[in-house]
Amino acid sequence: MKIVLGSAISPQHTFLEVRSVLREPAPVLSPQLQALGRLKWARAAVLLTMASVAARAQVNVGEQKPEASLPFTMTTVATFKLPWRLAFLPDGRMLITEKPGPVRLVSQQGEKILVENTPPVYFQGQNGMHGVFLSPHYASDHSIYLTYAEPGDYGGGLALARAKLNVTAANVTVTSAKLENFEVLWRQMPKGKGGQEGAQVAFSPNGKYLFLSVGDRQRFTPAQDPDQPEGKILRLTLDGKPAPGNPNFGKAGAATIPLIDPPRDTEAAKTAKVVSTYTFPGPNLTPAETWASGVRTPYGLAFSPTGELWEVEHGPFGGDELNLIEPGKNYGWPLVSYGKNYNGVPIPHPDTRPDLAKPVLYWVPVIAPGNLMFYRGTQTFPQWNGSGFVSGLASTALVRIIFDGHGGAKTAERWKIGKRIRDVEEGPDGSLWMLEDSTSGALIHVTPLK
Repeated sequence: MKIVLGSAISPQHTFLEVRSVLREPAPVLSPQLQALGRLKWARAAVLLTMASVAARAQVNVGEQKPEASLPFTMTTVATFKLPWRLAFLPDGRMLITEKPGPVRLVSQQGEKILVENTPPVYFQGQNGMHGVFLSPHYASDHSIYLTYAEPGDYGGGLALARAKLNVTAANVTVTSAKLENFEVLWRQMPKGKGGQEGAQVAFSPNGKYLFLSVGDRQRFTPAQDPDQPEGKILRLTLDGKPAPGNPNFGKAGAATIPLIDPPRDTEAAKTAKVVSTYTFPGPNLTPAETWASGVRTPYGLAFSPTGELWEVEHGPFGGDELNLIEPGKNYGWPLVSYGKNYNGVPIPHPDTRPDLAKPVLYWVPVIAPGNLMFYRGTQTFPQWNGSGFVSGLASTALVRIIFDGHGGAKTAERWKIGKRIRDVEEGPDGSLWMLEDSTSGALIHVTPLK
């Protein structure tokens, strides 16, 4: 028998390779020797998995210098008030959200139409209207999903909603757009104070499930509380229910949970005053909904072409992260970080907690990621096919990342855009479109140099 271990393969691949070795024909042994052999092989599998994880060291890419020049042209097509996300419709038009609340239908020439019947939002600080996403079955159901901060009596809370988009046209000219059959599928309860909603959606490659990123709302400790949705990646059905196959599917959480206001740092959060308590009217489904935990500000969430789920998030003062999201994993916030609190209070280093999942890449200093997108296509920018792109806010940058399909990633280019980039998406023809985070934020079309 032999075991082959390659440092470039993932823990899952390592474990499967060991199992394949175990399936090789073996001599007939007594039951006692067979049991001893199984125990030894199980220990070997664990050791090999740990070795593979150790071989994939975390890399700080925060010091990466921008390229000397840009390999593309940027053209401003229109401007918006604090635009957040864009999503392309099959006809090439875009839906664009603005944080104060509006959703607009926009042509590639910059013509805008206000989408009617959008919900009221809690517009304060980092909260407001966030994401817009087409249903994986849009061709037949014409449904879109919205994520936004829903107002309440005390602050707000993240909401996930679905509606049918009805567009009216006359002589090929769009005259109106409105949402119909609007329904809220999921709500963060209780509503409260704090930003960092997360609010990103990624649909599973088979189109059956959706993954929703929920930020920690600047409250820190709920990210480690299995009974509270903050600081989690949720896996839901397309109707917003807990998805079968989740690590704790079928499990209910505590009937009553506490609410705190955002503390000043991770240490103060440990003894934060409880502002109020909330009792769920029915079962607390948070444990059943949760796919992964311990995330901070998960603004980017996307599946790679090979089917891996990746997340990018803001760290505190330093320590932005790119994480490979796997079921049941705890990504450590606020127990550990590569950064520190904004007031200088230290946070334990991730090396102090080997039981927690570490990022594949991290940034010190930060880039302040706005989104994560995977480029799929061989037209316009064929050299980027399969690459990931992270937009940068404070860094005013666009970063290209190369993924190996086995849980590894490395940065390629970093381009200085000169604007806070909230979103970057691929258009139908393979060109890129970016949104600037500004009160007069530009919609920017990115095309190859001529």
